[in-house]
Amino acid sequence: MDDEKTLVEMETLFTALADKTRLRLLNLMREGEVCVCFFVEVLGESQPKISRHLAFLRNAGIVETRRDGKWIHYKIIEPESADAAKILCNTLDWLSSRDKMQAEYEALVAAYYSPNAPVTIVRAPKPEIFAETKTIFEKSVKREELETFLL
Repeated sequence: MDDEKTLVEMETLFTALADKTRLRLLNLMREGEVCVCFFVEVLGESQPKISRHLAFLRNAGIVETRRDGKWIHYKIIEPESADAAKILCNTLDWLSSRDKMQAEYEALVAAYYSPNAPVTIVRAPKPEIFAETKTIFEKSVKREELETFLL
């Protein structure tokens, strides 16, 4: 009976990881929680589609939610099974090593600090995880402004 339960859990995990939108969502959550409005902005997908995939990840037991007023934040949680946790960890490592995934993650960071962000995103609470990244991002923006000025 326990083997059957384990097989069902692994099937659910692999099904959750077998979709490119869900992989992209996991990539964006790899360093911490993210508000749903940022997923919509960065991935350019509709909010219902994003929510449907996030619900799938939540039902698979690899994502949990936290409500902050009207905002819902999502973050990755470690599966109970050590084997499932290892698979998820390896998947996240693989995602972070891909250029496209890195570019999307950088777009997420940029969206958090963009002065041109839509009003809904500007008002969304920002997690602490981006405090250090903000400094790095601001330095790169200042460098770009200086390079533009010098041209």
